Amino acid sequence: MNHFKSRLATTLLAGALLFGASQALAEAVLHRGNGGEPKSLDPAHISIDIEGFVIYDLFEGLTVHDANGNIIAGAAESWKLSDDGTVYTFKIRDSAKWSDGSPVTAEDFQFAMRRLEDPKNAAEYANLLYPIKNAEAVNTGKMPLDQLGVKVIDAKTLEITLERATPYFLQLMAHYTALPVNKANVEKFGDQWVKPGNMVNNGAFKLQSHVPNDNLTVVKNDQYWDAKNVKLDKVIFYPIEDDAAAVRRFEAGELDVTYNFSADQLKRLRDLYKDQVHVDPGLSTYYYAFDTRQEPMSDVRVRKALSMAIDRDFLSNEIYSGAQLPLYSMVPPGMEGYEKPPQPDFAGLSQIDREDKAVELMKEAGYGKGGKPLNLEIRYNTNTNHERVATAIADMWKTTFGAKVSLVNLDVASHYSYLKEGGKFSVARAGWSADYADPENFLALTLSTNTSFNYAHWNNAEFDALMKKSYDEKDVKARMELMHKAEQILVDEQPVAPLMNTANLWLVSSKVSGWGNNPVNEHYSKYLSVSR
Repeated sequence: MNHFKSRLATTLLAGALLFGASQALAEAVLHRGNGGEPKSLDPAHISIDIEGFVIYDLFEGLTVHDANGNIIAGAAESWKLSDDGTVYTFKIRDSAKWSDGSPVTAEDFQFAMRRLEDPKNAAEYANLLYPIKNAEAVNTGKMPLDQLGVKVIDAKTLEITLERATPYFLQLMAHYTALPVNKANVEKFGDQWVKPGNMVNNGAFKLQSHVPNDNLTVVKNDQYWDAKNVKLDKVIFYPIEDDAAAVRRFEAGELDVTYNFSADQLKRLRDLYKDQVHVDPGLSTYYYAFDTRQEPMSDVRVRKALSMAIDRDFLSNEIYSGAQLPLYSMVPPGMEGYEKPPQPDFAGLSQIDREDKAVELMKEAGYGKGGKPLNLEIRYNTNTNHERVATAIADMWKTTFGAKVSLVNLDVASHYSYLKEGGKFSVARAGWSADYADPENFLALTLSTNTSFNYAHWNNAEFDALMKKSYDEKDVKARMELMHKAEQILVDEQPVAPLMNTANLWLVSSKVSGWGNNPVNEHYSKYLSVSR
């Protein structure tokens, strides 16, 4: 009997050891629902959040966001700023390496920023780095690349000279436009350098595989300087545009994290999953752009009437269940020093009074009931919430003006490509989340010189002049006042109709640790862990 007990104990101990070993060897894998297929994995050719979520796992800038959205040191361990606020000197970590083991150098950042501003590369977001000395002149072909104010002092020291003091510059350095790329890697593979097996990167993870419209897998980068603190072995991104499908997969335990869900599910999800449901107010704006190049959108009366007829309270409360807030300005609330953003003259009216005045304006312009037919098309990127918003607005315009409204939707990458490439439309849905917490980031979207993001193709010399003056203004208060005046023109002219201050909707499993809610909506996988 004792012999049997001894054998049994030995067997149980061996089994326990094997089980423990298998658990220890099991990969820590995070499954992320990502809301759409990235158009590119090249930092010079991306512009939307679902691309950024992947890119920030693969690459690291001089600065980064922490889990709560604060700016902290990234590939640069420290920096110094000149007394006049125009020269930053960054010290890159000695331990910063590329995924192939080669050192990350100051030249890598210089190469990447020159590449971004090179007009031959047509980077959609090149204007974001215009605060750098000569960046705009370089990007518009007026100066050679070597005149960009990014200087290599030595292998690990980078000096960046600005056109003027820029309070949000460290935020810019965390943005994907300022991420380094490996020169040898890009030159070896050309535009194929972003493919699995080709890509060399410096972030916490490296690209393992990418099956378009199915999944994208990144694995832990052992060469990353802080690899010892990265708890995940693998992250699999799923480009699910169907919100309902993403929620079903989360509820089935197939997704640990998923971005966006239909807001009409908010109450049900909160009842079931409590604090696994995250509704985070963000520095972001949900808006409609009017194509001002063609009639009737070239008429400010038509644009204003259409905007006035949109019941933002209905959109916020009925479609988003209060997860979004009605908005009348392009700049969302919460920008330090900006005070209350300017409002259009109709913002203080009741919805009934707005609609009455909207009818008068439309009649004055010669459209709508009793006038020329008002045939409109609303374009939006495929998403349940966006479809419900477009359907509701179409009904509002039909009821108020007798408009005939058709809806057109494309996947997110195709939708924004169409807008950026100058495709014509009457009305198009868009959204903008702050790249940095400054009103300029929103107002610059409608500059006549912004060929990538001025979807409305609006051109107003007074607006442009005020914004230009704000760039040269060193006094913080005076700078904010100039932008305030510029935005007043914008809300009066309504080339874009701000609709809602967007909240970021996430489902995050209780198995996931390290998640931080933040208004910039940045959630690097390197801060996360998952327990099974």
